[in-house]
Amino acid sequence: MKNRNETVSPPARGASPKTVAADAALDLDLRPGQSIELLKALHILTREGKLNQDSRRKLKQVLHLFQFIEKVLLELSDEDQQKGLADHALSLADHGAGKSYLGFIVYDLFFKMLARGHIYGIETRAELVDASKLLAKRLGFERMSFLNVSVQQACDSPELPAQIDVVTALHACDTATDDAIAFGLQKKARAMILVPCCQAELAAQLRQHKALNLTRTPLAELWRHPLHTREMGSQLTNVLRCLYLEANGYQVSVTELVGWEHSMKNELILARYTGHKKRSAGQRLQALLVEFGLSQLLTSRFPLSMGSEHN
Repeated sequence: MKNRNETVSPPARGASPKTVAADAALDLDLRPGQSIELLKALHILTREGKLNQDSRRKLKQVLHLFQFIEKVLLELSDEDQQKGLADHALSLADHGAGKSYLGFIVYDLFFKMLARGHIYGIETRAELVDASKLLAKRLGFERMSFLNVSVQQACDSPELPAQIDVVTALHACDTATDDAIAFGLQKKARAMILVPCCQAELAAQLRQHKALNLTRTPLAELWRHPLHTREMGSQLTNVLRCLYLEANGYQVSVTELVGWEHSMKNELILARYTGHKKRSAGQRLQALLVEFGLSQLLTSRFPLSMGSEHN
């Protein structure tokens, strides 16, 4: 993987646009058959087929995330085969889709070769939804739909099926990741793949109750300084999310998405539904909320059913 200060050699003088695009694709280490037209439409390649340096880093993140998504999709396909459900059409909902970089790449590299399956992009900015619809039509990506709704509205949208196999959220800001988790729980998602961003909600609440907590527990020293408040809020948010997923029957792993030099928002949460709800995870979640003075989130952000049967 090249470093962020890399430069791309200019194309040979007189090279055709097709040759330039092919050279750029080779430099990006793209897969055979990956759509050059799509990369141009997403402004990863310029109209002349040259590399857009700013978009290169975005593409590297998306392609690396795709490797995790592809692995999950293949595992789910194998499970369906074993259950005699070979014709099951996999579905994926991408929350906070933005320009739908992720959805388009996943469709191009996985769903395009299948005769079934559907990707749903969920985004609140109407102009981005309209642009994505036009691009999908132009590329012939018929099994992509784009909804101009919030995540909460998506839960009840008739345009979405009752169950979604995979829920993704790449850099969904602040509580949007929590909304994606709530959506996944309602839709009985078999897997969730989340890269959180800008976890400000808990940091604000820690800041609000800082003086009280400093008199109550020495742990408050962990977020006494403003920089530490922000970092602690981010760390605590993702820890609570993982416990919440485990309490709701998911096996959770946490890893890095890409090298930290490419993105500071780099934590990847992978959750696969097993049905084994961990009572102990719910208990630890409750204990942490109490310890940090955040008990009110049990009725809003992390509602729990403590009837879980497994430790």
